[in-house]
Amino acid sequence: MQTFIIFASLVVSLGWLAFVADLLYALDWRLSRRFNRFITRHAPRRIFALLSTWMNFRYAPEPDGIESLPGQYLIVSNHQSLFDIPLFMRFLDPSRLRFVAKAELGKYIPLVSAMLKSDGHCLIRRTGGPSQSMRALENFAERVKAMNWIPVLFPEGTRSVDGSLGTFHPAGFRRFLDKAPMPVVVCAVDGGYRISKLSGLQEDLSGGRYRIKVLKTYPTPQNKAEQVQILQEARELIQTQLTTWRLTRE
Repeated sequence: MQTFIIFASLVVSLGWLAFVADLLYALDWRLSRRFNRFITRHAPRRIFALLSTWMNFRYAPEPDGIESLPGQYLIVSNHQSLFDIPLFMRFLDPSRLRFVAKAELGKYIPLVSAMLKSDGHCLIRRTGGPSQSMRALENFAERVKAMNWIPVLFPEGTRSVDGSLGTFHPAGFRRFLDKAPMPVVVCAVDGGYRISKLSGLQEDLSGGRYRIKVLKTYPTPQNKAEQVQILQEARELIQTQLTTWRLTRE
């Protein structure tokens, strides 16, 4: 019953936002982009307030390190859920965040699809081949530099269904930094994998926490070797943080 309540509440609370966002995107992408600023400020708060109220699943940030972040940087993080996007928007300045995501998210998902397309996020087609993906990343890097955005990259390339950490793929990470050199900020998230299916959702979420933390900031890598080293260390840092969180929870 509570699972139904939480999804009904999300529909009632966010449904009108999705309708207006889709309508404005169809009419004028500039109006759509202005409305997106309202969405990114308010929707993440509503989502996590509802999850906390109805399922006791809490937004649990660890803000140490945020105040010392550089002016512009690339975020590297593990990936557990579509809800990682509002999680980062709740944690950092949502007006500057732009995500590298699969192209399927740009289609038929209320609220999400129109926002990703009109706000200049990077949508990668999995069937387009490596060269097409690299061109999309290069174009995205140019937009990031021009607009002073903060890009978010999930090097696993797909969401973890059970919370385990997957392989980090370096190609996109390196291509972006070649085109738009900047510091690299490593973040860890945990808890989102629990939002994976409707059956048993109440049991999976009850008393849980959706964690996010800045682990380390690296200066701008100067060559391929430094890029590779940063990504390797990033995965190790994230794995260590996931283990620590889960031992603490137990």
